[in-house]
Amino acid sequence: MVLSSFNLQTAAVADVELRKMLRDPTELVSRAVQPVLWLAVFGQVMEQVRGIHSGPVSYLVFITPGILAQSVLFSAIFYGIAVIWERDLGVVHKLLVSPAYRSALVLGKALAAGFRGLVQAGVIYLLAALMHVQLRHDPFVIGVVLCTVVLGSAVFSTFSLIIACIVKTRERFMGVGQVLTMPLFFASSAIYPLDLMPPWLRAIARFNPLTYLVDALRVLMVPGDAPALAAWGLDALVLAGVFAVLLAVAVRLYPSLVR
Repeated sequence: MVLSSFNLQTAAVADVELRKMLRDPTELVSRAVQPVLWLAVFGQVMEQVRGIHSGPVSYLVFITPGILAQSVLFSAIFYGIAVIWERDLGVVHKLLVSPAYRSALVLGKALAAGFRGLVQAGVIYLLAALMHVQLRHDPFVIGVVLCTVVLGSAVFSTFSLIIACIVKTRERFMGVGQVLTMPLFFASSAIYPLDLMPPWLRAIARFNPLTYLVDALRVLMVPGDAPALAAWGLDALVLAGVFAVLLAVAVRLYPSLVR
């Protein structure tokens, strides 16, 4: 009974968040511009330079999963600013006095953020097809890619919610968000292999959740042998563990947003 109530509350929160995004798709459209620039401009230029060894595949193929992971990060990391807006409008107060579980409120928002990631995945696959980037298109693999994208979006949107609960103002949140996004991106394997990094940066990358998201997507999307599901499973397990920790922290901090 408790589990059923929790699931219904989570679904209700996710449904409300999805409706808000669908009524104002401007942000989704604007976020789609970024992967286009990275793939069509940066990716093609770097492929001509041939300055980064990408193994047996072209650099465009190598970078495509990384750009998808980057798009997920950039879309989710600013999700917390919407929560600050809700606080200012009194929405958070109403949610907190409702009988809903705090964990259901946070989890519903995290799952709704995954929809943004799915939009980014659709843009990446469409752009890759237009640019003749060879990716794996097995229906099962694409389904696992989409699930991985939702998990990655949930991780970074929950992290964003924690930041919003700590800083509490839009101005501070934007500053912190800008500071965090680029280090997370460049301290990952999104645009170059870990082997090219200096030892100190490689050590940091090992603790970066984005590295595991990139690796999981690259295992699935890059053509070649059958996907190494064991390797993907390890990456997914790390992401799930990070999400569980962030979710627990966010549930504790969420009420503090109104204080």
